Amino acid sequence: MNSLQLQYRSVLENFLNYMLIERNFAANTRESYQNDLKRYLLFMQECSMPMEAITAHHINEFINELFAIGLEASSMARNISAIRSFHKFLVTEHTLDGNPAENLHLPKLGQYLPTVLTVNETMKLLEAPLVQTPQSNYFLRDKAMLELLYASGVRVSELVNLHQQNLYLEAGFIRIFGKGSKERLVPVGNSAIEWINRYQKELRIGLVKHNSDDYLFLNAHGKKLSRMALFSMVKKYAITAGIEKNISPHTFRHTFATHLLEGGADLRAVQEMLGHSSIVTTQIYTHIDRSFIKEVHKTFHPRG
Repeated sequence: MNSLQLQYRSVLENFLNYMLIERNFAANTRESYQNDLKRYLLFMQECSMPMEAITAHHINEFINELFAIGLEASSMARNISAIRSFHKFLVTEHTLDGNPAENLHLPKLGQYLPTVLTVNETMKLLEAPLVQTPQSNYFLRDKAMLELLYASGVRVSELVNLHQQNLYLEAGFIRIFGKGSKERLVPVGNSAIEWINRYQKELRIGLVKHNSDDYLFLNAHGKKLSRMALFSMVKKYAITAGIEKNISPHTFRHTFATHLLEGGADLRAVQEMLGHSSIVTTQIYTHIDRSFIKEVHKTFHPRG
């Protein structure tokens, strides 16, 4: 490890400790900031740029790289927030004299419309685990996960942390602990329930080890499935389904909300199911299908 790598590693560890001890940031936030800053510092390392030599120009070059790879606006905002907080910390700790990230601005999230699958694309993606010739019963787990993502609109972290004790499948609900440990009950349809039951009886029972927890979705070692494994799985099945859109597990959440609202669901009900604290967050989905709104106007307005 060279001197530049040592410098980056040291300041990053100090910042993460500051987030934990002094700011008491949530574990998910710390993990996201850590991943974002590792990518940021790797970029600067490849530019052979010592910490004290980084300027606003170099940071903007990195931001442009993120735009080039198609990072979503919400992720862009988090990256910029992480970089700003990081450099502010370095100035406060007298590691740096100036803050090159001081004038970085967050993108306007209100102008961002998330990627959403059509109903036809969604059905193809849900069937993708059955299209590939199964080498093992793992297709049962993958199918159950995809069905549950679309059926409930849960976040990635909520899915991988879901425990069996929080399944109320006979009643058609699952209990979710969302951001800030807020609890909500989310309805689940028959298709997801069927595949979860099959997965539990035909695969999960064989994955359980003596030290396995009660997590619903397990990997081959009997441990909780990771977020990255879920991300890779969705990408793989998107290719199988012939979907060219840049999607992730979170796309199911956007698709879930959009399809409900297009079908006439109440905005407050969708807000409750998504676990949004503010209805303003949910309202982004009302802007996605302008053609649906136009058709309603044409059908029901006297002068349509």
